[in-house]
Amino acid sequence: MLSPVGRHTFCSPVSHIMSSYKTTVRLILILLAVLLVGAALGVILERSALRDTYRTVREGDKLGWALTQIENRYVDPISRDSLAELAVPLLLQELDPHSVYIPAEEFASTNEPLTGTFDGIGVMFNMLSDTVQITNVISGGPSSAAGIVAGDRIITVNDSLIAGVKMDQDKVVKMLRGKRGSTVRLGILRAPAEELLPITVTRGAIPVKSLEAAFLVPGHPEIGYIRFGHFAASTHTEVMSALTQLREQGARKIILDLRENGGGYLDQAIYIINEFLPGGQRIVYTEGHASRRADQFADGRGRFLDMDIAVVIDENSASASEIVAGAIQDNDRGVIVGRRSFGKGLVQEQISFPGDGSAMRLTIARYYTPVGRSIQKPYTPGNDAEYHAEVMRRFEHNEMLTADSIRQDDSLRFVTPGGKVVYGGGGIMPDVFVPIDTTFITPYFSKLFQKNLIFRYASQMSDRYRKEINAITTLAELDRFFADKNLFFDFVAYADRQGVRPTETEMTLSRAMITAQIKAYIGRNTALNENAFYYYILPQDKTLLRSVQALEEREG
Repeated sequence: MLSPVGRHTFCSPVSHIMSSYKTTVRLILILLAVLLVGAALGVILERSALRDTYRTVREGDKLGWALTQIENRYVDPISRDSLAELAVPLLLQELDPHSVYIPAEEFASTNEPLTGTFDGIGVMFNMLSDTVQITNVISGGPSSAAGIVAGDRIITVNDSLIAGVKMDQDKVVKMLRGKRGSTVRLGILRAPAEELLPITVTRGAIPVKSLEAAFLVPGHPEIGYIRFGHFAASTHTEVMSALTQLREQGARKIILDLRENGGGYLDQAIYIINEFLPGGQRIVYTEGHASRRADQFADGRGRFLDMDIAVVIDENSASASEIVAGAIQDNDRGVIVGRRSFGKGLVQEQISFPGDGSAMRLTIARYYTPVGRSIQKPYTPGNDAEYHAEVMRRFEHNEMLTADSIRQDDSLRFVTPGGKVVYGGGGIMPDVFVPIDTTFITPYFSKLFQKNLIFRYASQMSDRYRKEINAITTLAELDRFFADKNLFFDFVAYADRQGVRPTETEMTLSRAMITAQIKAYIGRNTALNENAFYYYILPQDKTLLRSVQALEEREG
């Protein structure tokens, strides 16, 4: 039996022509049909894509749509990641002053003060006279193990000269830091030698401590003083250790100095307050559009419920510092001394972007003090400069000198359980207002400050007595070191050689502060570091003296 093809093969010539014609027509019709169907399908798909696009825009993803259009249609090649690096910071800036983008390259340094460690060589230094001078070596750290001592000067790093070349301090820090376990070669100049001492340091983990000072107030052995600069992961542990030691030394009251403390981890503030409040008292609560109200209460296991407390704040005390001050004030637990705090009542959560190591700190809630006040000061989204300039306007309005110039909004008036009137809407107003002290600021003192002469003199004295200073480990030893030295008049002679001369009146008004600063800067060059600095500054600090007085009045 023949196949159909075979049958066509054997047809007559006329039949073959007619058959070919019919086949051609049929193919043309099929082709036209395919084209029409294709065109119709294209229109349908295009309309569908447009509908999806317009639906996307209509449903709010205009940003994603715009990024796609730019990425696909812009005149030059550009990646979505590059666009995001431009767009995200601007987007967050338009929300509030505290929502920020953290690029991957800045992530480690941004979080370093809070996380508790960094990788480095373990020294503290200043760059007086364009030379890195080591002021302190962290005990047990990499530099200590390598034999570096306070007073050494770093001249070279990995054979690169860093002295006398006006190198930026941040660049020096980057050269000294590096991955844990890596090494760095240092050229050290150690007086009186004139040749460089080669020392190789293996970098290691360096603890970042938030506690700056803790000691008994001179002349008031029953009052302890604690100061820390931020709320980091280890702050509660550090503060509790300091409080325990002070109580063992006889402290029954405590001054918690939170001036210049810009905040940090919220949980650390809650832990610290919990140590001072009876069980059941509210510490703080937070609430936001997508965050349900969350109340934090004291659990009754605080270890310092019997210790009276004064919290010291100023215009740069913010966030977690204000939570501590607000909880103590609203629960009538202690006294707040100083000047009105910054006024940051927004809570940020750090959210990491997948893959590239960057992150954003997004405001997710507001926090409220125990009586329900928000202390967030007003702001205009997108105008960060105006927001941060508000503190400077306080100077212009004379607020730093008199509490009467501070305007409070009666609609934000609250009353504590003890009957104290407090206000929200712009920081924590202290119970005891202390203006900025300007009595010692004479033209002579201003010239000394402008030329940095007090600091330079203290550095020279530290070098002159380096052996004795490196051996000092207690405040009592430091007091004995200063006992036989006529620092003030020696300094006046030094300043005179620099062309700065005082009048008798200027010497009288500025003498106590100048002497205190000289001792404080020299003390900072000992192993006592900031503890010594604040120990000598405290007797000249009117805010702290007023805190001592307030604690004594509460007992009376």
